Amino acid sequence: MDIVNINEVEPFITKDGSQIRELLAHRNSCIRNQTLAEARLPVGSSTAPHRHLKTEEIYYILTGSGEMRIGDETQTVSPGDAIAIQPGAVHEITNTGTEVLSFLCCCAPGYEHEDTILEE
Repeated sequence: MDIVNINEVEPFITKDGSQIRELLAHRNSCIRNQTLAEARLPVGSSTAPHRHLKTEEIYYILTGSGEMRIGDETQTVSPGDAIAIQPGAVHEITNTGTEVLSFLCCCAPGYEHEDTILEE
């Protein structure tokens, strides 16, 4: 049985500049086809605009508030919002609130730096 507690996971910086804690992935569990991570963005910061060639993502907002941009569309997001991101869609999230913006990132197939393409 694989159970990972967030307090025991070392954070790392993804290619888009967000700090994440990978909770379940092929690197630390029996999971092979997806990943679950928690991301944290400080007040006023954004991820770099990016896309994934293969991976579809779901962001689920836990705390804070922000603006989510996918392609040409931008919407305000807050706790309880689930955001669908298709493979190939350029996206970024910005913390526009007054506290850390934290959210779960579910990726299938699992997150890999090589599948992340930074946009200018």
